Amino acid sequence: MNVPSDLKYSKEHEWIKVDGDHALVGITDYAQSELGELVYVEVDTIGSTLAKDEVFGTVEAVKTTSDLFMPVGGEVLEFNPELDESQGDNPAAINEDPYGKGWIIKIRITNPKELDELMDAEAYKKHIS
Repeated sequence: MNVPSDLKYSKEHEWIKVDGDHALVGITDYAQSELGELVYVEVDTIGSTLAKDEVFGTVEAVKTTSDLFMPVGGEVLEFNPELDESQGDNPAAINEDPYGKGWIIKIRITNPKELDELMDAEAYKKHIS
């Protein structure tokens, strides 16, 4: 299972890559493999400021739908156009490259201290084993 060491992870299987007060958020390789082939991603929270653990969207696989949770509080700035049904319409990008072209949202972090509550790669590996 691919668990990059430069990311932080939530217990709900979201990852976050921080760049100053902005960050990219997606689901982990483990999560996408458990869900299977993704067929739809919905994010209708652009412009909203959400608290840590609030739902920011959903991913739909062939057999299930799963909520997506904010790993930290923040304002949702952007939905990955590659995944957006009205643009790239390629939810399989998450299956193919969950930590690269399969990122889901870009956020502005509102409480950087919440990053300390997330797991590093080693802790996340233990969490999923």
